[in-house]
This record gives sequence, structure tokens and C-alpha cells, in this order.
Amino acid sequence: MRRFGRFELRALLHKSLRSMLWVVFDPASGQDMFLMMPREKPNSEAAMLHWLKTVDAASRIHHPNLAHVIETGRVDPWPYVAYDRALGETLEERLSRGAPPLPLDAAGWAAQALEGLAFAHEAGHAHRDIQLAHLVLDGSNHVRVLGLEVAQEIVPASADFNAATRRAVREAAEEDVVSIGLVLHRLLTGKPVLDEPDLQAVMQRMQPQGHELVRLGWETPYPIPEPLRAIVNRASDRQTRQRYHLARSFWRALDGWRQSAEQDDGGPIALLKDKMQRFGHLPSTSTRLVTTVASSSMESQHGSQLAAMALKDMALSLELIRRVNNALRQQGPTSGGTVLNLQRAIAMLGLNGLEDAARALKPWPGPMNDGQAQFMQSVMRRVQRAGQVAQALRPAGYDGEVVYLISLMQNLGRLLVQYHFPDDAQQIRQLQVAPEATEDNPNPRGMNEQSAAYAVLGCDLESLGLAVARYWGLGEELQHMMRRQPQEAPVRHADDDIELLRLTCSLANELVDALGVPERKRQAAIELATRRYARALGLGLREIYDALGASGALADAGDSGLGAMSDPSIGAAATAAPRSRLRERAESGAAAPPAASSGAPAAASVASSAASLAAPGASASSSASSSSQPGRPAGAPQPGKDRS
Repeated sequence: MRRFGRFELRALLHKSLRSMLWVVFDPASGQDMFLMMPREKPNSEAAMLHWLKTVDAASRIHHPNLAHVIETGRVDPWPYVAYDRALGETLEERLSRGAPPLPLDAAGWAAQALEGLAFAHEAGHAHRDIQLAHLVLDGSNHVRVLGLEVAQEIVPASADFNAATRRAVREAAEEDVVSIGLVLHRLLTGKPVLDEPDLQAVMQRMQPQGHELVRLGWETPYPIPEPLRAIVNRASDRQTRQRYHLARSFWRALDGWRQSAEQDDGGPIALLKDKMQRFGHLPSTSTRLVTTVASSSMESQHGSQLAAMALKDMALSLELIRRVNNALRQQGPTSGGTVLNLQRAIAMLGLNGLEDAARALKPWPGPMNDGQAQFMQSVMRRVQRAGQVAQALRPAGYDGEVVYLISLMQNLGRLLVQYHFPDDAQQIRQLQVAPEATEDNPNPRGMNEQSAAYAVLGCDLESLGLAVARYWGLGEELQHMMRRQPQEAPVRHADDDIELLRLTCSLANELVDALGVPERKRQAAIELATRRYARALGLGLREIYDALGASGALADAGDSGLGAMSDPSIGAAATAAPRSRLRERAESGAAAPPAASSGAPAAASVASSAASLAAPGASASSSASSSSQPGRPAGAPQPGKDRS
């Protein structure tokens, strides 16, 4: 029987470039243990003492996901750390005797390891040699990390050990994070990364140190959900600046995806709802406006004027939509569906309800600092421009206010993340920036918004917005219209009003995104978006440029200034006749009847209703009786209503 000091060596579980892991029997305690030691012995007595001191300090860090150290010591010339074998089996042992884990289980194991490492990193220690054999699982799948600080860097005997440690600990912590990404890659693919069992050797072959590219393939034991794929690929990205630099950031993304996958109200969605309870959904951008709405002088105003004032403030618009639909949900399924028209919302809530909604808003800028508020205002301005473009592109017979609000709702997740998670929003923007070109990658591309959100939050921005819509009690029709048309999916002909409005607002948002690209690529981006939607919406490039010009979006393209936002209810886009060819076809079918008198509902004719919607003379009571359902042309006859 081979011995190491008093220990009887039973089996060598793992040997890497930096460390060794044995199973030993301890006659003193009568039990098996894990024994871990560095691959290279310390090269001097000073180095040995420094190793023992550092490992002893790391052993005093207690966390549920860090293995408890039973003993540290030395059997000259080798130091060692002992752990209880009863902690469980190594991840390498688990994989050798069974099938690859499900993606949700693999992500759970990696998230537990990251949680323990994050605690250790924040205490000033690193692992330095994460391997599958250094993660131990018990019968309940609880993960613990073995070997903190065992694989210390070997430095010359004359070196200042304290200075060397301070210099290397941050780099070692970042290596730990990359290693966990490789562990997760190994779990999901069912085979060693780059056919190399030692993860330290894999990192030496990866870009930028080496020439290998590590990305999840498509031939995996189980289908990999797109959010998880984006998270794992970011952890091993060829560009070091794109990777996770903190174990806590990696853990947040992974845990966010896990909880979102397990339950609709988990992860970042639950955190967002908690923040909305404390800080509101969005802050009010105009204190003066809120004060005016809350004053008694509003009693003499018509419904259209009240709605126009409310529409100037995104926070107030969303608050009114939230309140009126929440009230309808409490009335039961026969309440009449989703309300997406501020005139009708104000008529249903009354002036007292309008005042309560205005007073409930948080004043600008809420919890944001100056820099975050500046980005928030920039995002709101882009969203407003998209709404104005959608108004200008809307088919004849549709309420411009409803179209504007649908476009706003398609950006709800982006607005909420920028307000409540500004640091995460900044990470998402940074990941979308293409890295610098290299010889190996002369035409690099940044992540798309969806993949970047997956990599930071564990879910996409649209899912966050839809979760909030369900939380507010908004109907299934509106939730469908909140979904932008995916960039990779072809655009089909709209079969109904709901799909027509969704595609119109999706196009408007894509056009505003196209205006944000560098000027040399802007025209091509606009033409690409136009070609995608041309057949489905009956639009050409002339109509697109007319709509962009009417909304003022072309004038603001590339403008990074944060000027005051214009009034969406009275802007050129809102008052311009719809640019869609659908309007031309509608007008060619029949002559428009005379316009309705002041205070009367809009005419029933689809062609003439576009010109008479939200007329200044329409009162709040009359607007409540007019059509405001998002999937129905405003002014069109409703079931049970007279057609005269």
C-alpha cells in the first residue's frame, strides 16, 4: 500500500497541469478523504510557508457551495489540503457513470459553483484550477467546490509573495469564470472541450492566447435553449472583453435563465416586479404636466384634450392603461377586452382616477443618476420616434393614438430594463458593439440584442415586457401585438387587424433602429427593412421616406442630443394622413361621407374615420362610446351597435 505521510493512497481521481486529487484513507479518523495538492511543489521554504498561509486563509471562508477544509499540512516537500470524502462524488465521476445531464440541471450545477466562487473572489481568493473533478455533488445535487487556492502560482524564491498575489488574484478569478463556462460547455455537449480533459490546457488553446474557437455546436444530447446557448458562448467568447469578468455576473445570467425557465414569475421577472413596486414602472418626465393633470382646472377639458396631455408622458400613459385594464380584469371575462385608448381609459376612470394616476408616478429621474437618466431619455426619445413613424405608416381607418401605444408597448421591456437595471442595459449595449477586427477575424460582429440580453439577464427584453403586460392584466390580443417580428423570420401577409397593426409597429421600430446605425450603412438598413415588409403591408420606399420625414426621424438620425421630446399627439406623424397603400385602396372603393359634427363619434366609413379620429371637439363621454379596441379600425361598426 502506497502512503503519503499517515494517509493510505487509494486512487488518483484527477491530475491536471496545476494540481492532483487523490482519494486516501486516514487511519487516525478511520474514514476516506479527498486529498488535494499542487502539481509542482513550492520551490523554497518561504514559498511553502506562503502556500500554507494562503490556503489556511482561504479555508476560513465559509459558504454552502465551498467545501469545508478538514486539514491543511505538509509532508515534505509537498503541502496538501484534506476534505471529507462523504461530501459526495466528483462531477467527473458522476458523468462517467451516467447520461449527460439535462440543460436545466447542468445550468443549476454551474450556478451553484459560481455562487461559491463569487463569494471567494469577493473575499480576495481564487481557485486557479477549476476542473470537473473539483466540483463535488451529493445525493441532492448540492455542489461544492474543492481546492480553493491549492494551485497557486509558482514564483521565484526571491519574489515578493504578497505583491505577486495581489497582482495575480484578479486574473486568476477571471480564469475561474472562464473555466466554469468550459465546465458547462462540457456538460451540455457530453464530450471534452477541444477533446482536451484539462481545462487549463483548453484555455491555452483558446483565442486570444491560442487559435481555437470554443462555441456550442448543434449536435448535442439535448436541444439547447437559445438563452442558455448565448450565455455559454459569451463565457468562452474569442474576445476577452466580451466575456464575463465576474463570477457574480455569470451567476446572475445563469440563475435568471433557470428561474425564468422553471417558472414564469422567477428570476429577473420577479426582481423587476419588486423594483416596480418600489420605484414605479417609469418616472414621470414632466412634473408640470402631472401638476396640471392633478389640478381642478381639468374639469372643463374634453376627453381628447386630456388624452393629448396624458400622451405626452410615457409614464402616465402606461399608468392609465395599467389601471383601467386592471379594473376590467377584476370585473371578469365579460368586461370587454383590453383598453388601449387613453380617451376611453380617462372616461372609465374619471377625473379622480386620472388625478390618482398622476400622483402615483415617481418624479424624474427616480433612482437613476445623471448618466443613467441621460441614457433613459435617449431610449425614450427613440421609442417616441418609432411611435410617430408607426402613426405615419398606419393603414387608413386605424386610430393613430392606438398605433402609437402599440409601438410603445413593443418597447416596454427595453424601457423597464433601462430604468430599473441601467448597469445591465449598458452591458447589453456593449455586447452589441462589434469588437475590433483581427487577422483571424477581419469582419467581427457584435451580438444581436436578444443574444446580448440572454447573456446578461438570462431572458430577452421582450419576455420581460410581456411578463409585465400579463401582470397588468392586458389581454392576449395586445400581448400578441407586443411581439416584434423576428429579424430572421419572413414577413407573411397579415390575415387580420391584429397582425396588421403588429407588423406596422414592428416595421416602425426596425426603421428607427436602422437610423441608429452608422451613416454609411443607414440607407441599406432602411431598404432592407422596407423589402421585408413591402409585400405584406403594401408599402414602398417612397412611403417609408415620407413617413420618416413626417415623423421627424430623418432629421434626428444620428443625433445624440437629448432635446425635449415632442408631443406625439400633435406631431406631423399624428396629423398626417396614413401613408399606406391600403388607404388608397379603401378610398378608391367608395367616396367618403361628410365628416361628423363636433362631439359626435367618428363616421362608420373606414376611409373617412382616419381623418375624424380623436377630433378636438370629441368629448370624453363620446370617445368612450367610439371604438378603441386595438384590433379594430376606429369608427368601424361594433357588434350590437347601429351602423348609421
